[in-house]
Amino acid sequence: MTRIIAIVGGGLSGTLTAVHLMRHAVEADLKVVLINRSGLLARGVAYGTRSADHVLNVPAARMSAFDDDEGHFLRYAQAQEPGVQGGTFVRRELYGDYLEWTLQQAHAQLAEPERFEHRCEHVESLELTDHGTVLHFGQGASLEADRTVLALGHFAPADPRLDDNTVLASTRYVRDPWRADALSRIGHDEPVLLLGTGLTMVDIALALEARGHTGPMIALSRRGLLPQPHRTGGAPPIGITLPDELLAGPPDLKRWLHMIRTQCDTLAGQGIDWRETLASLRNATPDLWQRLDQRQRAQFLRHVQAYWDVHRHRLAPTLNQRLQALLESGRLQVRAGRLQSLQTGQAGGLAAIYRPRGAHGAVSLRVAHVINCTGPSTDLKRAREPLMQSLLACGQATPDTLGLGLATGEHYALLDAKGRPSPVLRYLGPFLRAQYWECTAVPELRRHAKALAEVLCAERLGAVAH
Repeated sequence: MTRIIAIVGGGLSGTLTAVHLMRHAVEADLKVVLINRSGLLARGVAYGTRSADHVLNVPAARMSAFDDDEGHFLRYAQAQEPGVQGGTFVRRELYGDYLEWTLQQAHAQLAEPERFEHRCEHVESLELTDHGTVLHFGQGASLEADRTVLALGHFAPADPRLDDNTVLASTRYVRDPWRADALSRIGHDEPVLLLGTGLTMVDIALALEARGHTGPMIALSRRGLLPQPHRTGGAPPIGITLPDELLAGPPDLKRWLHMIRTQCDTLAGQGIDWRETLASLRNATPDLWQRLDQRQRAQFLRHVQAYWDVHRHRLAPTLNQRLQALLESGRLQVRAGRLQSLQTGQAGGLAAIYRPRGAHGAVSLRVAHVINCTGPSTDLKRAREPLMQSLLACGQATPDTLGLGLATGEHYALLDAKGRPSPVLRYLGPFLRAQYWECTAVPELRRHAKALAEVLCAERLGAVAH
């Protein structure tokens, strides 16, 4: 009997998993059902944008959906826009088009096209059975599946933790900056506070500028760090050899950081950019992360993560130029500090009270709007997602102990509240960060998608063989 594989989530993770499964669907006697709540496939938050200001943060040459065909996306992009080169940072919308096209191509190449189905549904809950799962949609509809892959992507930013949360219900507070109408209420000359100074903040600041906003923008984060830019030209990594002690020695976070800094300094003396060391760390990062114990991982999150993020998740050169222009003109100011409260101002607007980094006293800012640009939330217990809340409530899923995402085991199996791997539930997406750390960019996700597809197909072929 044909085994049904349900994939919940039609964004990047779900699309890549479906594409790789379809490569083996006939051989393994599988039917792939891709489920997402909107009619748009292969989009999600990142690639659903239609703004020309939103470009990829990775050059086109490194964005293929396939490890064994590095030029796959570049060829597609060049066919659509002949001027694209390997080092071009193309529009995110174009990459969404590519993912949708890749999915369509995989379906078209199926010898038996009925082995793939797309369903536009909202999965509200999931029930385990003796042989698989039952996915429950609205209005009593459901789907029985032998295996279910949760390919849930990023959730909206978590609200700041404040003593008084009443202001968070105000229309002057924007919880989700990616909502279609998120910026529609902001007047051109109104002062705006942007919570966060990372890539999301840059996107929103540039989006406001593109809308003709002329009022002051103040970006606030605990350390006030801005993303580092990619090098102009987007040249591919040259391949730096990492120190043997880093890969073979005992796990020691402090020692590892010292070795990485020393290597960057040594290579800088040879005219080699520090980005080469970061690029060479990419493949080794999951192994290094897994070798750290919980105490050292917690130390990394507390003391190092903010610096890692701004160096690892970099900004396209053209966007960095526009960011620097905003900073130099004074229209965008960056401040380091911790937000303490948001209060309704006497003359309208909001009063944001924050304590500057290293200071004892508080500072009050008068702004018209506050936009949450802190980036996707990994606090699953606070996520406003019915399926996730259902899984957590019944113990079928559990957050990892450090709040990075979901607890998973071997072969992407979801761990339940007692730490037992599920035989029928898998997860692929950004919440694998707890297990692998690096799991949000295309080069990592495409490898995970391929590996998961191979596991599911091997399970089926093994069952048939027996």
